[in-house]
Amino acid sequence: MTEDMNNIEVNSLEVGNRVTGTVTKVEEKQVLVDVRDSKIDGIIPISELSSLHVEKASDVVKEGDELDLVVTKVEEELLVLSKRKVEAEKAWEEMKRRFEEEEVFEAEVKDVVKGGLVVDLGVRGFVPASLVEDYYVEDFEDYRGKSLSFKIVELDEEKNRLILSHRAVVEGEKAEKKKALLERIQPEDVLDGTVQRITDFGAFVDIGGVDGLVHISQLSHQHVEKPSDVVEEGQQVQVKVLSIDRDNERISLSIKETLPGPWSDIEDKAPRGAVLEGKVRRLVSYGAFVEVFPGVEGLVHISQISHQHIGTPHEVLSEGEEVKVKVLDVNVNDQRLSLSIKELQEAKNDSRGREQYELPEESTGFQLGEMIGDKLKDLNNDK
Repeated sequence: MTEDMNNIEVNSLEVGNRVTGTVTKVEEKQVLVDVRDSKIDGIIPISELSSLHVEKASDVVKEGDELDLVVTKVEEELLVLSKRKVEAEKAWEEMKRRFEEEEVFEAEVKDVVKGGLVVDLGVRGFVPASLVEDYYVEDFEDYRGKSLSFKIVELDEEKNRLILSHRAVVEGEKAEKKKALLERIQPEDVLDGTVQRITDFGAFVDIGGVDGLVHISQLSHQHVEKPSDVVEEGQQVQVKVLSIDRDNERISLSIKETLPGPWSDIEDKAPRGAVLEGKVRRLVSYGAFVEVFPGVEGLVHISQISHQHIGTPHEVLSEGEEVKVKVLDVNVNDQRLSLSIKELQEAKNDSRGREQYELPEESTGFQLGEMIGDKLKDLNNDK
């Protein structure tokens, strides 16, 4: 189809010949052209100016523009020409190359239509709504006139079908970023992140293009019923990398490990001799575990529960009960607190210093002397 213009004879132009023309007049729906090496002028209908819909010819060309054109019809005193077909021919060749090489290129969004975006690449490129971003977009009006990066995902010249994707570019960039990050980070690294998604078993945190899982057990030093009780989507957090599975692209993270532990400064919060309020969390055969601070439990040994002898802690305590305790000892290294309930209770002793126990009220209604006296009276009467 392409011919050397110098070899085209005057007035011997045929349909399919390529010519060069200079715009002499721009009307609303057509353009008049002075065709080089031809005695007759040419006309370009508005429909042949661009692969896109054009409202006014002046939106595409102006007087004096020199254009590459193709003859679509030869009349007695006029040549009907097309700018669109020349551009399309060049464009399809370029699009084929880009498609084969999976090239990423920039282009401006020319129009927003039902179902997606339209891009002018010499031929009409269409971006379906699902291929614009990797997330849902409700309104595409802001994309009009915006320059985006694209990849060609489908090409069929015969059907004039050219499908573009910006989403493929975004996902490709994220994949590269994710790969680089997975190679760079190491266990024990502390990173900034954003909570992306919350599930029943934890929260996924974006640490720069890669999501890692903070299991519910790693959200807080305290017991967590639901992840949503302690974090929310969009929240900025610090996380510590616990482990990395590069093959499966999985990262285990912890928020808890970046927070001060419940045992931090425990010697100041619970010094020896301090009296604290706590809640009985667990009862075991040898004592009771009492939580005195969130995440800090101390042991009240069975011998420190009561001045009275008891067989099991269950005799005098119940789980969930609020109690006062005295700190007997603090072991920071082993994270142990020894507590006492007994030391806050007043012991009752007899005259010899022995511990004395009260009897139930119904057992203290009679004195021993009175009982003996009554018996003696009965014996004397019998005599």
